[in-house]
Amino acid sequence: MTDTILVVNAGSSSIKFQLFTVGAGDRLERMIKGQVDGIGTRPRLFAVTAQRTILADETWAPAEVGTIPAALDKVIAFLRPQIGGRLPGAVGHRVVHGGPHYANPVVVTTGILSELEKLTPLAPLHQPNNLAPIRTILERRPHLLQVACFDTAFHRGHPELADRYAIPESLYAEGVRRYGFHGLSYEYIARQLPKVAPEIAGGRVVVAHLGSGASMCAIAGGKSVESTMGFTAMDGLPMGTRPGQLDPGVVLYLLSEKKMDAPSIQDFLYKDCGLKGISGISNDVRDLLASRDPQARFALDYFTYRIVLFTGMLAAAMGGIDAFVFTAGVGENAPAIREAVIRRLEWLGLELSTQANRKNAICISRKGARVPCFVIPTDEELMIATHTLRVARERQYVGLQEKRA
Repeated sequence: MTDTILVVNAGSSSIKFQLFTVGAGDRLERMIKGQVDGIGTRPRLFAVTAQRTILADETWAPAEVGTIPAALDKVIAFLRPQIGGRLPGAVGHRVVHGGPHYANPVVVTTGILSELEKLTPLAPLHQPNNLAPIRTILERRPHLLQVACFDTAFHRGHPELADRYAIPESLYAEGVRRYGFHGLSYEYIARQLPKVAPEIAGGRVVVAHLGSGASMCAIAGGKSVESTMGFTAMDGLPMGTRPGQLDPGVVLYLLSEKKMDAPSIQDFLYKDCGLKGISGISNDVRDLLASRDPQARFALDYFTYRIVLFTGMLAAAMGGIDAFVFTAGVGENAPAIREAVIRRLEWLGLELSTQANRKNAICISRKGARVPCFVIPTDEELMIATHTLRVARERQYVGLQEKRA
């Protein structure tokens, strides 16, 4: 029996992790939540229980935890005493890009890992970091079940009209198409809607996943039909440091007139644009909301303006809109952003309850609004654990304890 599942979400300088126990009826219960951040600079492990009791707050010298594998070692060393000295029964990983071939969670082998590494150019900031802990575990604990869960998978049912670019067929066949991202978040929201708002769960819903990375999704009948993100996780909404929708001619201009090479442009577009670039102050919405600088206000106005524009596009894709959902860090915790968006969408039938919005209520609409608005916290980690457990059960997998000499 797989009695614990470790969920790993690795970034360039951090590993976020959560440990779930598997109870009766395969009910997943969150046991521990934590992260190692500042890898290579100021490494720190911080972890809490599901009740927010602090379990660990430890720091090390930069050289001691200078890589993702070293950080993963610290995570495993911390977790093992919490689960009786054993390894987790299985490990589920967030992997941003599944490309054209992976539409479902998959057990990772060395062959599949090699295929996923080929997708790095499509998600250069995310893919290598997502795959680093998978590679480490494959090398050190090859019999430990690892499941890759893809941010692109939820969108794979799009009609071809939504997935195509106006480019030659040969490029589409190679995989140059619109994929969409944040799929684990949207899948979780789609599953929550029948519990939170059953009256609209089967309808036409626009979901805004607003965080440092931001996108929006049109969900009709519980299925994704359109997304603001495309071939890479750079398209659509402006984000913390990514520009969002951008005329390809801008890239050509940077090449020809600014004499930038491809790696420099990639670095620029992923790290120096978005809210950081337009404000000149910060990539963090909290900083911008607290600032009195006119450029901070302009950056936020631009952010909400683009959200409103894409709402119209997504509603058009579904032939209408029955509800709007905010989720993720900004969507769940920034009433001012939600208010700015809803005020601009009153023509579409959205009406704000100022009091409910300030309280971060689940429903923030005025009573009787034609298009109700909700704030639903996302839980990508629970979604990953759910998929990992399902795969384990389908394979009749039994968690392996470490073999002792």
